[in-house]
Amino acid sequence: MILSERIKKETRASHGKRVPAYVWVTLGVTLLTLLLHAIGMSGDLVNVALVYLFPVLVSAVYWGMGPAVYAASFSVIMFDFFFVPPYLSFTVEDLRYLISFVVYLAVAILTASLAGRLRQQLEMVKAREATTNSLYALSRQMTAITDLNTLLVNIATQVSLTLGKPAAVYLPDGQGDLLVTSSSASASASEGEKDSWGDGESEIAIAKWVYHHGQIAGKGSSTLRESPGLYVPLRTEEQIHGVLAVSMDAGEVHEQQEQLRLLEACGGLAAGAIARVKLAEEARLAQITAESERIRTALLDSVSHELRTPLTAIIGSATGLMENDTLFTSEDRRELTGNIRDGALRMNRLVTNLLGMVRLESGMLQLNRKWCDVGDMISVVLTQVREFSPHRNIQVELPDDPAFIYGDEVLLEQVLVNIVSNAIKYSPDESQIVIKVTSDKSLSQLMIWVADQGIGIPEAERTRIFDKFYRSESTQHVTGTGLGLAICKGIVEVHGGTIVAEPNPGGGTRMRINIPMEAHGPRFPYSEQGEVEE
Repeated sequence: MILSERIKKETRASHGKRVPAYVWVTLGVTLLTLLLHAIGMSGDLVNVALVYLFPVLVSAVYWGMGPAVYAASFSVIMFDFFFVPPYLSFTVEDLRYLISFVVYLAVAILTASLAGRLRQQLEMVKAREATTNSLYALSRQMTAITDLNTLLVNIATQVSLTLGKPAAVYLPDGQGDLLVTSSSASASASEGEKDSWGDGESEIAIAKWVYHHGQIAGKGSSTLRESPGLYVPLRTEEQIHGVLAVSMDAGEVHEQQEQLRLLEACGGLAAGAIARVKLAEEARLAQITAESERIRTALLDSVSHELRTPLTAIIGSATGLMENDTLFTSEDRRELTGNIRDGALRMNRLVTNLLGMVRLESGMLQLNRKWCDVGDMISVVLTQVREFSPHRNIQVELPDDPAFIYGDEVLLEQVLVNIVSNAIKYSPDESQIVIKVTSDKSLSQLMIWVADQGIGIPEAERTRIFDKFYRSESTQHVTGTGLGLAICKGIVEVHGGTIVAEPNPGGGTRMRINIPMEAHGPRFPYSEQGEVEE
């Protein structure tokens, strides 16, 4: 149950029980008097007076001070009428009994007062426990939220549920104007009815005053106390982040101080949570900015280095052909034109990788899926890389049955070109590179292995080599941008597959690509006997 409803119900119950409480006190003292007469305690006046204290204590504990005083007074009357001589009369033979009556009333009232205070302290403890539980729940929910908009909605909702009133949160916009950022419907509003409290001109004006002055205003405070709302600044040590406001009813003066303290506590929690989320957002933006700057620097360094080498070769070879054409033999011309072609192909691969990374990062990569023969794809890849591997022995192992993949042939060829080019680049001359294709029908996966006998990759770096611009320390002597494997990973994952780097049993590195196969292979217009089907 929310705190304000609990206080209201306890107050109504207290007022409702006060009237019949006097009836219960009257009945209790009367029955106690009959009981004392029945057990024959008429002559033991001291014990009778002590027994009459029980109704006083019970009344103070359960019904408050008024019924307790009534119980003490009625007990004195019954004690005088039935137990003090002359019996059945309010007259007193011994005037010393009057002193006894006064002392009894004093003791009874003092005892009732102490019992009433204990009862009030118990109620106060229960109310504070309810407040603490509400603040704990609010704090726990705020701690788990990292988005500012979600946090503001949660603050307004939880404060509204805690106090049973509509609540609103005001935060400044980009121009510094205070606006309603989040509001909640009143807990007492009927289903489907929306409470628009908080966005009126008067509410916004008071919220702006509270925001600029940093002081509490509204009902229950010392400023603008006639306002129907209570406004608390969301303040931390560094700044005021906004304003938390709650609509208050006119007839709740006795609750205002308690609710003001509760709202101040909620405002402190909300301010801390807002500051935490803002700092986290600023830290995230700073991290993104630093990462962008690092990537930009790495990209410029890598691209400038990678472009300078082929451009120098192209310019030198072309200049030599133009200025000294008569001095070169046909073999020299063939070598120079080959250098120009190799440089152009290297630049083309670099541009292709850059464009591929841009398409992957922007989410604009569209797959042109069709059935692809893996053997044909490998043949195209070997044609593209053969000019760069005159001193490598490339061995291809294909399954007996043709292997097909339903994917983008151009992108998958780019993956294989990048992987085979890396195997050539990082392996010594006269070494062997093995391209092996296997299939697992039970898992519906096609596996492509590219194994080299190069320098290998340390175990700690086998996952990091697929990050953008990352290059292993052992490969710094070889030129590269660190984009090839990142693009391969992106393309393979778009196809629903995986790519991993493993140690090659024969030394070096083995790249394994797993790509899922469709349940049904391609259909050809031929029957099993080789005849054309109609």
